[in-house]
Amino acid sequence: MDILEVKALNKVYTGKVATHALTDIHLTIRKGEFVGIMGPSGSGKTTLLNMVSTIDRPSSGEVRIGGHNPYNMKKRELAHFRRKQLGFVFQDFNLLDTLTVAENIVLPLTLDRRPLKEVDGLLKQTASKLGIGDILNKRIYEISGGQRQRTAIARAIIGSPLLLLADEPTGALDSQSSRAVMESLAEINEKDGATLMLVTHDPVAASYCNRIVFIKDGKLAAEIHRGENRQAFFQKIIDMLSFWGGNTSELSSIRV
Repeated sequence: MDILEVKALNKVYTGKVATHALTDIHLTIRKGEFVGIMGPSGSGKTTLLNMVSTIDRPSSGEVRIGGHNPYNMKKRELAHFRRKQLGFVFQDFNLLDTLTVAENIVLPLTLDRRPLKEVDGLLKQTASKLGIGDILNKRIYEISGGQRQRTAIARAIIGSPLLLLADEPTGALDSQSSRAVMESLAEINEKDGATLMLVTHDPVAASYCNRIVFIKDGKLAAEIHRGENRQAFFQKIIDMLSFWGGNTSELSSIRV
């Protein structure tokens, strides 16, 4: 089953000079896939994510999530769809500092007015999946960056969305925390069959995906698939990045 279908997607920003941010993008993500989007700065990968996450409207073409076109929905229906069907993980966590870890995680369920008992069960289950069960009563400023990002992932998946969208989720983390976050995302994908789309410039993070789509100058440039071996896939990613432009000479010695 296709969770995401992007057909003939174009985005033009009008100004004194019209900028073609995306040109004729076709992309399908099947249920249970973990797909990475990579490309040099300004290639259009964040624009693509913004179209899929319904933040920014395409100039032409179609986006379908779970068979529905969110751009045909009324404002209220879209807000509900976004809350129920999409999970978001951002580089800067987007957590509320005044709330505890637990309160941040259950926020989407609170907005949906789910019964307390159900909320409590889902909270325990989700927190243990992400290894943060012991910090639920702490406030956000008391925990580390890696724990913050895992809290953000817990919040994103607690409502079992159709599609989880992650925008540079390791961008603000050190390498050890990055690894823990990517392992968490990979585990959610493998064990729960969650469908993920990850935008990243980090080849180590990307090596956790099943498939990577490269964008350059707003167009799809290439696609590679992971075999059994993550180390070999990482090397493939490095080769692709150096081929498509990106200063990767200093990356090839990184251990994955």
